[in-house]
Amino acid sequence: MFTPFQNAALRHHAVTPEFNGAATDRLSVAGFDAAEAEISSWNGYDPTPLIPLSGLAQSLDLGDIQYKHEGPRFGLGSFKALGGAYAVLRVLQRELVSFNGHDVDPAGIRAGAYADQTKAMTVISATDGNHGRSVAWGASQFHTNCRIYIHAEVSEFRADAMRQLGAEVIRVDGDYDATVAQTRIDAEQHGWLIVSDTSWPGYIQPPLDVMAGYGVMAREVTRAYDAPPTHVFLQGGVGGLAAAVTAVLYQCWGTRAPCVVIVEPELAPCLFASAQAKAVTSVTIEKETVMAGLSCGEPSELAWAVLADAAQDYLTIPESTVGPMVRMLANGGAGDAPFEAGESGVAGLCGAVAAAVQPDLRAKLGLNAQSRVLLIGSEGITDPNVYAQIIAGDI
Repeated sequence: MFTPFQNAALRHHAVTPEFNGAATDRLSVAGFDAAEAEISSWNGYDPTPLIPLSGLAQSLDLGDIQYKHEGPRFGLGSFKALGGAYAVLRVLQRELVSFNGHDVDPAGIRAGAYADQTKAMTVISATDGNHGRSVAWGASQFHTNCRIYIHAEVSEFRADAMRQLGAEVIRVDGDYDATVAQTRIDAEQHGWLIVSDTSWPGYIQPPLDVMAGYGVMAREVTRAYDAPPTHVFLQGGVGGLAAAVTAVLYQCWGTRAPCVVIVEPELAPCLFASAQAKAVTSVTIEKETVMAGLSCGEPSELAWAVLADAAQDYLTIPESTVGPMVRMLANGGAGDAPFEAGESGVAGLCGAVAAAVQPDLRAKLGLNAQSRVLLIGSEGITDPNVYAQIIAGDI
């Protein structure tokens, strides 16, 4: 069962965290409070399950494994439902305050009280799929127009899912970072509003809002634990998920917070490269990873500040681990109840299992029979065609 993980060629880079306060201050408690108050009031909000993988933990000689399963989130299939939609609301709110010269209640935006104005606005975003779906859903909820930019390798199923939510989808030559660049050009030219999950110099607030939304998920986790886990394995991408979860864990547990391990595809290791360079570092995406939501070559500067402050270990995983993990969970391979997890959602678990079964890496990460491991299963099935290929063993 664990042969693909025993044979997996992982890269590991350990760092000494800075602990300069970014993990507790860069993403504020007030920001998380505001996001939680708003998102928890939305129709259909319900905390997603924290699934115990007791059979897997026993097989790996670990004390406990808990998997936060984001597949059911608002019917959109991933944790991104929390961030993109909330950031759309906050962008519209700021625009309305600027236009009208007075405070604007988010409930009024939701109810359509400002629809005459919001329907004259357009929000735009770049995506590998899940963030764009959340932005499109948010635009439909908050009565505004939406344009989503995708790169050449994003599946047509994911593109169509955004169209069905009312978004105009534009396919751009190049990779994810090329789509981000195009949104910046078009927003400047047309006066459209970018809702991105990554930051760059001069563009800060919407990514902060996105990460504040992700904090809702992390707070659900902390309330489910009587005592903090010892390790959390977090998938990379631009770093927004990892930074938001890390910030909430440190705000909740302080020095008792778990060891933060960042896991990325070996084909898109921008956070790994940043850890090595001790600075934000971009990488070239030469081949797209099956973990589509993690195919990012340029980190978010905001997210990196948090990770540089608190993350301790960085791993890259090969593509060969993804299919076996998705199938293991679907089949209940370690004796646990089966469930459906997406290819990007299992990245952290792939890293954790591979580390646990490779003695040298197990020792370096301090994994043992007392370890309590937390995973964020960031997506369920977001493309049924890809999922079917994985289950069939074609990926």
